[in-house]
Order: sequence, then C-alpha cells, then structure tokens
Amino acid sequence: MPHVRDVDTADFNQQVVERSHEVPVVVDFWAEWCGPCKTLGPTLERLTEEAGGSFELAKIDVDQNQALAGQMGVQGIPTVVAFKDGRPVSQFTGALPEAKVKEWLSEFLPNPMDDFVAAADDLVNQGRVEEAEAMYRKVLEADASHEGAAVALAAILLGGGDTEGALAILEPVPSSVAVDRVRAAARLGTGGGTPVQELEDALAADPDNDRLRIDLAKNLVAAQAYERSLELLLDVIIRKEELADDARAAMLDVFELLGSENSLTPEYRRRLANALF
Repeated sequence: MPHVRDVDTADFNQQVVERSHEVPVVVDFWAEWCGPCKTLGPTLERLTEEAGGSFELAKIDVDQNQALAGQMGVQGIPTVVAFKDGRPVSQFTGALPEAKVKEWLSEFLPNPMDDFVAAADDLVNQGRVEEAEAMYRKVLEADASHEGAAVALAAILLGGGDTEGALAILEPVPSSVAVDRVRAAARLGTGGGTPVQELEDALAADPDNDRLRIDLAKNLVAAQAYERSLELLLDVIIRKEELADDARAAMLDVFELLGSENSLTPEYRRRLANALF
C-alpha cells in the first residue's frame, strides 16, 4: 500500500512530523495482541488507500516503540493521532465504526469540493451570480452538507426572496456561526416583503395589531434597522398577548444575525429576560 507504512522511533520525525508539512499523516498506535486494533487497522488502511494520497497512514507498534508511545501520551490502544503542519491536530482512542472515522477525518482533510466553491465565490464577486449558483448546486449534489456552498447559495436565494428555498438548502448542514446566521436571516424573511412604509402606515392605523408589528420588525431587519426592529418585537412580548412567543423567536433570530459582538445583542437580551421574568 503506497500510502501506508510502518514507522518506528528512529524515523518518526521524518515520516510523520516533517512529512505532515506536505500531507496530513494519521498515526495508528497499535499492538499485535490488541483485538480492537485488528478491527480498526484494516478500516484505516482501506480509507487511506481510497483517499488516494490526500493523507498517509503511519502504523506504530507500541510494544516496539514504548518510549515514543509514552512521549505521545498514549494511554490506551488503538490510539489514532492526526498530524498536520508538523503538529498533532486531532486524536481518538478506541475502535470507532467506519462512519465515525470518516467524520473524524473530515475535520482536518481538505474537501475536494472547496476549489469549486472558491471558483463560484469568484464568480459572485464578478457579478456572475447565475453561473455561481449553478456551481454551488453542483457541489451540493455531491455533498449536501458542504457548509461553504450551502451558505453561499442560501444567501443568493435570500437575496431573491426565496426564504423557504434557503432554509431547505441549509437543512442538512451542521450548525455553525455562519450557518445559524443565514438560517436566522431566512426565518426573518430578510429577502424582502411588504414595503416598510406601508407596514408603518398600517400599524399606525391599527396599533394593537401584533402581527403587523412583527411583520414590520422583520422587514426592518432587511433594512438593517435592527434597534427599531428589536423595540417592536419587545413591545409584543411585553404585551403578553397571543403572538408573544412568535416575537420572542424573532428576537432570538435577530440576536443570531447580529452576533454577540454587536452591542445591541447583550442590551436587548437583558431587556428580553426582564420582560419574560
């Protein structure tokens, strides 16, 4: 196997530490007498060969390299450590199932779809949005949970007012700061809607209409009038009428969209807590 090799203490620095500056190296600490090692080892070897050189596997027999295992803090086997750019970046102990091993590998291995997403991002910057959208969709056909493609495509859909489409694209994607912010934007309907002034006039004529108040607040988010939006939503919550829970959910989405670094977030979180309790 060209990407799998036995490594010992003498060549560890060259075969693992130095080599990891060129390609990630996964180190499998194992022993002949270890039953779980015999389960995990073939899985690692197969995944390494299937990866075609995107990472390499170094197998270290702990019985023959006890000092090295001790230096690496190995307390149980199998222990698997990933090296990248000359240092350990992730590890696990025990015979994980193949699906979990793949998930672990994905944390530090380059995704082959990333280059396509970068090219699509360039198209967006050039104003060639339709071409970019097609590329993002191609990536998501191959990997529905690719964060970069999903976030970018959802943003395009939001810009066109397709909030349902944006939420559908994001459904398979694990939570992250970027994903959660776009989800919040989609739930707030920041792709457009009834003109703000029309809603302002309608609310002025019907000041007890909390549905209008929430709709206006969501549309103000689209106009980046965040403080006014939060004030309207807080008014609904303070009134403790039927739509108070809807207003609370919308406030939480505004917080997600703004992020904790925005001064409005802690201020209105405090005021929300006071209104609720």
